[in-house]
Amino acid sequence: MNPFLPLAWAHDSFWSFFPREIVGLTAHFFDPAETSVADPAAPLQSQLDAQEAHLADDPQHSDASIAPVSETASRARPLVPDDASGQRWSSERFEYGNETYHFKMYVPGAHDGQPLPMIVMLHGAQQDSDDFASGTEMNIVAEEKGFIVVYPEQSESSNPLRCWNWFMPANQTRDSGEAAAIAALTREVVATYNVDRTRVYVAGMSAGGALAVNLAVTHPELYAAAAIHSGLAFGVADEQLTALCAMNDGRGKVRLPQTSSDQPRPRAVPLIVFHGDADDTVHPRNSEQIVSMSQLLHGMPEDAVPVLSTHVGHEANGHAYTRQVFHDCDGALVGEQWLVHGLGHAWSGGHPDGTHTDMRGPHATREIARFFGQFVNDGGR
Repeated sequence: MNPFLPLAWAHDSFWSFFPREIVGLTAHFFDPAETSVADPAAPLQSQLDAQEAHLADDPQHSDASIAPVSETASRARPLVPDDASGQRWSSERFEYGNETYHFKMYVPGAHDGQPLPMIVMLHGAQQDSDDFASGTEMNIVAEEKGFIVVYPEQSESSNPLRCWNWFMPANQTRDSGEAAAIAALTREVVATYNVDRTRVYVAGMSAGGALAVNLAVTHPELYAAAAIHSGLAFGVADEQLTALCAMNDGRGKVRLPQTSSDQPRPRAVPLIVFHGDADDTVHPRNSEQIVSMSQLLHGMPEDAVPVLSTHVGHEANGHAYTRQVFHDCDGALVGEQWLVHGLGHAWSGGHPDGTHTDMRGPHATREIARFFGQFVNDGGR
């Protein structure tokens, strides 16, 4: 994933057609050297100062956090800190079928043994856990607000560019592929550690955002809410060529799983969507498709006019944005859409220690944490 290449995702997916050996020989000519990434578990003082300034400048959106844990959450294995600070940034592995998934996990230092909420973070192509954690600064917010963060990693054996294969039909079903594997990993961490089952969330960027959509659609009982940054809607592609087309023009057809008419409609997962209107890798029209998809999942007719409120803002020394807040017919909050003006294919408000970030904001990570804090999944008990 290269934000400086006009069709970076197309380039990445193109090379995924070829064997790893060929990709390895050509990568030097087409991809820049990897960006060095600072330790994501050790925030710089400048980052902490920036957080305080952000809180002072924008109290409307940043004073909320992941909601308090529920009293009914199960208690499991205690979390042992790495050092006296209490923080834990650990490397883990998870076996699923014939695959081994590596992941990293961040545990805040302030926890006192109670069950904590958890966010599953899915990286983009050519990223890993350290890179994604540094760029999004999710660990910093987790330390402040008190939640666990899990970062699954795609393997090069599954995709030479470490891109989640969100477009493959096997990964768009409940019982197979990468969506099933990440859901199983989520349940494993929930069962092993002090996680509040009612407050489990998923977020992703680019290919990870598209896979987060797949998880929200196929496992609505598991995730209380989801965040999609620069991603795509469910079912808009079923192989690499249609994936490229959907990314380039945002005109893929949303194909949701079929449900029986005599069964209750599955729970719809609330979504917060971030996208830059200057994104030339994943067309911003894909953001609109995700919103329309969410409307269908909530049982609203395709031609219905959503109940929404619109807010226009501008970050100090940063990007302007348009924020829309959506409610269902009963007035319940079901989603938000942030269109960041001038933002390309990059994490909004991210730190330059990570790749594919734009520090000019708005700060997507803080807004995602605020949004998640409004939702509890009672079916997760």
